[in-house]
Amino acid sequence: MATDQRVIDWLLDSDPALRWQVERDLVGAPPAVWQATRAKVATEGFGARLLALQDPDGQWAGGAFFPAGFFGSPEAQAPGQPWVATTWVLKDLREWGLDAAVLAGTAEKLAANTRWEYEDMPYWGGEVDVCINSYTLATGAWLGADVSRLVDWFPQHRLADGGWNCEAEEGDSVRSSFHSTLNAARGILAYERITGDTRLREARHGGEEYLLSRRLMYRASTGELVGDFVTRFVYPNRHRYSALAALDHFRDVSLWEGRPPDPRLADAVEVVRAARQPDRTWLQTTPLAGRTWFDVDAAEGEPSRWLTLFGTRVLEWWDAAEKSPG
Repeated sequence: MATDQRVIDWLLDSDPALRWQVERDLVGAPPAVWQATRAKVATEGFGARLLALQDPDGQWAGGAFFPAGFFGSPEAQAPGQPWVATTWVLKDLREWGLDAAVLAGTAEKLAANTRWEYEDMPYWGGEVDVCINSYTLATGAWLGADVSRLVDWFPQHRLADGGWNCEAEEGDSVRSSFHSTLNAARGILAYERITGDTRLREARHGGEEYLLSRRLMYRASTGELVGDFVTRFVYPNRHRYSALAALDHFRDVSLWEGRPPDPRLADAVEVVRAARQPDRTWLQTTPLAGRTWFDVDAAEGEPSRWLTLFGTRVLEWWDAAEKSPG
């Protein structure tokens, strides 16, 4: 095993939402083992706690992207935003590996009861923000909702440089955003893996090429680092881009499509490697501001189990490919 056993033991001493991924991706446990752990997401720890907070109408906190009563409240004047409404909870539960069958009936309840805060649009049709639409596309596929409008939406809203930008719909930008493009690519990949539908693959590849052509970190115009957010790894990252989040996506793409890592990832890999501590962990940076249901990772400056999982599996994937013949 390439990873320090002490790190593995520390990672395994965790919530089922994280532990099953450690078993699968780092330990190489048989499927029956990690699948049994993944099933516990519904009954133990973080997943069970969020499930218990679901409203009878299928929502969380009474809203789609924001909790009910948010606008005009003192909370709306605070930094950041609350992360407790329906879209954020479903994103977490899906990424933690919850079996969609546990939420049977939720898609129908949300179709009946939930509207976007933006222009009161129907939930499963999405709205105009590409990041929101990426989460909705993936979650809808997971829960069996009709997301056909969104399948059409993504290719239509790609920008000329190949990616997407949440600000483009308001006419504020004609250039793609690292944040928006990665979120779009991740949502599309999740949709493809869940449904087997490859109609959006070309659009996804275009967004991925936008990031690859910039080596995940640099401005095309000047070659400068696009922003310090690239090197500030945080979990939960919500919508936030980082070199680590992007590499974790490209690892997923490589495994899904059966192709080796792109050489243009090399600079980002070395940034992730440089952030690894002497004890083989990665540290939490500043968590995103805003109310949460509860904490799911370490405080700022402390070793993060989630970031250590992501960083370790990215480096093991990259290094294994570097060592393989041909």
